[in-house]
Amino acid sequence: MKKRLLVILITVIVLFVAAVPAAAITDGHPDGEGHPHVVLIIMDIGGQPAYRCSGTLLSPTIVLTAGHCAGAPDEFSGMRIFTESNVQDGDNTYPSAGGPNSIEALDWAAHPDYPDYPFIYNDVGMIQLSESLNLDEYGTLPEVDQLDVLKTKRGKQNTTFTAVGYGLQESFPDAASWKNVAYKIRYVAYPKLIQINVPGFTGDFSLLLSNNPNTGGTCFGDSGGPNFLGDSNVVAGVTSFGINSNCAGTGGVFRMDRQNVLDFVNDFISTH
Repeated sequence: MKKRLLVILITVIVLFVAAVPAAAITDGHPDGEGHPHVVLIIMDIGGQPAYRCSGTLLSPTIVLTAGHCAGAPDEFSGMRIFTESNVQDGDNTYPSAGGPNSIEALDWAAHPDYPDYPFIYNDVGMIQLSESLNLDEYGTLPEVDQLDVLKTKRGKQNTTFTAVGYGLQESFPDAASWKNVAYKIRYVAYPKLIQINVPGFTGDFSLLLSNNPNTGGTCFGDSGGPNFLGDSNVVAGVTSFGINSNCAGTGGVFRMDRQNVLDFVNDFISTH
């Protein structure tokens, strides 16, 4: 993958090492059947499983994820989703294709501007599945610029999001990466809004959410997973980047409420 200036929250399959379970997505709890429309994504390179991400079903055959989970053209040779909440102990052939509770992708794409700019500016991707996954409910998209009101909302630090994903529950520095807690289980946490519409680092295209023991947060493998607005099904943004390799402090979320982002998503849906 092309080099990044920030830590993208994607996980290399060969580094998956299970340890004693922590309480988190980070510092969260197992989701159970709370969000069945959130799925685990495996991406192949050269026909071999290489990375994992998370994503949200917007319909029976359409999955929303991060741009770096869909990749530049021809970056990935294959892709599939796993649907169980507990893939770790489930009935599947993770990370390989062809088993139960998994569905192969037919097509996938990142935002058309994704290859040409630093990934954080256009970090949204879409996947079309080869089979339908029929559920009672799916994720929904926000209205254009819906989140801007949070910039001036009094007490914005109390604005809560629901982060869901299959990423590491805890990450340690490289020298101690063998201690990483990497169970393939869907977790949920409730981070708070830290920053929105700030020129420079956050800009008008991303959010910074909390990532600490009090609120929980996101880590490697949660990339592309949803950050729902409050307790709704509205995907305010997809998990995009971290500030450090320990998944601590804050987490970066790519916003879904911008016009160009919604245009890309809706165009993909209409053509698939």
